[in-house]
Amino acid sequence: MADTSSTDSGPHAPNVDKVLVEMETAPAGKFPYGIDTEGKAKYCPVWRFTQPHMVAFHLSWVAFFISFIATFAPASLLPVIRDDLNLTKSELGNAGVAAVCGAIAARIGMGVFVDVVGPRYGTAATMLVTAPAVFCMSLVTDYSTFAVTRFFIGCSLCMFVCCQFWCGTMFNVRIVGTANAIAAGWGNMGGGACHFIMPLIYQGIMNGGTPGYQAWRWSFFVPGGLYILTSLATLLYGIDHPSGKDYRDLKKEGTLKTKGAMWPVLKCGLGNYRSWIFFLTYGYCFGVELTVDNIIVEYMFDQFGLSLSVAGALGAIFGLMNLFTRASGGMISDYVAKYWGMRGRIWALWIIQTLGGVFCIVLGLVSNSLSSTIVVMIIFSIFCQQACGLHFGVVPFVSRRAYGVVSGLVGAGGNTGAAVTQAIWFAGTAQWQLNLPKNEGLVWMGVQTIALTLPLVFIWFPMWGSMFTGPKEGAQEEDYYMKEWSAEEVAQGLHQGAMRFAIESKSQRGLKERKAMGLEEDVPAVKVASVSA
Repeated sequence: MADTSSTDSGPHAPNVDKVLVEMETAPAGKFPYGIDTEGKAKYCPVWRFTQPHMVAFHLSWVAFFISFIATFAPASLLPVIRDDLNLTKSELGNAGVAAVCGAIAARIGMGVFVDVVGPRYGTAATMLVTAPAVFCMSLVTDYSTFAVTRFFIGCSLCMFVCCQFWCGTMFNVRIVGTANAIAAGWGNMGGGACHFIMPLIYQGIMNGGTPGYQAWRWSFFVPGGLYILTSLATLLYGIDHPSGKDYRDLKKEGTLKTKGAMWPVLKCGLGNYRSWIFFLTYGYCFGVELTVDNIIVEYMFDQFGLSLSVAGALGAIFGLMNLFTRASGGMISDYVAKYWGMRGRIWALWIIQTLGGVFCIVLGLVSNSLSSTIVVMIIFSIFCQQACGLHFGVVPFVSRRAYGVVSGLVGAGGNTGAAVTQAIWFAGTAQWQLNLPKNEGLVWMGVQTIALTLPLVFIWFPMWGSMFTGPKEGAQEEDYYMKEWSAEEVAQGLHQGAMRFAIESKSQRGLKERKAMGLEEDVPAVKVASVSA
């Protein structure tokens, strides 16, 4: 195996090898879950709060969870808000589209931000910047202010990029799918939890003697306050990097080399066709999930004549399934990769997302039965949310240099899919949409999901292959990730982190090929020939 250690010398040489050596020889009590050659955790013990890996894990999902609560809190109280503001069906639909549109550009921008500044400041800045919009929901008076406020609150869903980037920085490639999926899944639970929590807060405020038209406004101070508290906790306790330091300090020391100019990073992420395929397909798992989060309470309320609290509780089931569903998707991705490598990850993604589309169709067909709707909704949520987790079992391998940009672009695809789907089937702006029942919209959304998952067959990695074709003969992981760097950047040593990742990612070959190559079951270690001071 080629030596990938640093060969720089001099007083300002990077000391990343020294950091990694120190981490790998650290006392077992400090890192009880073990770390790899990049300093990343080899396991994800969710019950621990060890710095820096597990604290970052918990801060990332909690922040994402709260952003979901705030974004979909208006949907939780929609029957009350629409009566108070006299909103029409088309206005409700357009406001729902606005809520998910806000994060499209924000997620791409956040991908660039975390690549340069780091996920800790990205998380805190997002919450502090969007908290005023959450508080302003209490001041809306008509459709325009309601839609604009939902748009700006929805921008906070770019927290997803911080969450996935942070976990991708902290966990080894063999478990990155599981870690990403657990963190994002627990964050996504906020979309269901808000349908349960917000009606209770509203009811509690009303029980205290506040009129209903004021009670729903006061209820938004709860998620707004949580934004402030979470951002402060992130700044106080969060750490960007497995070395135990943030990006700013590492760059000052020379331990973490800059990735160069920003345009090459953007070009690297946006110029990779795999990013755009995942942009499309993620729009029909996470985008479908966002759509359901937006419409489910109103659907239950109107379709079955339920009270707001009961409709909210039943609608919450869909989002709360993320407690294990998205995580299980990541686990499935990591499990199949042990035997079939990257090709197994892509096959599993296609199968499960297609099943999600099938059960979305069935959900729309059983609209005359509340019990059948609940059962099918649960099955549908499992496949839909597992597909989200499966996506981010693959996305970390698309690009190493532009990991944040790719994550942001794919995440934006989820919001774009939600905006397009809601605009087509649920906005009610055209005459034919006004006469389209929501259950029929669900059927057509399922058809879209099945059709737009097919492009996964075009995902091909030269060293791993695709769903139907094998790898290119002689292709190596190092060659794939090296192409992201120019000769000048290589001469500066900017590619070293990517080469470590390339060696770790050899685990994405199938079991038979790994055995034929003589690769051990454990991720191969990087040989450190010299330690730079």
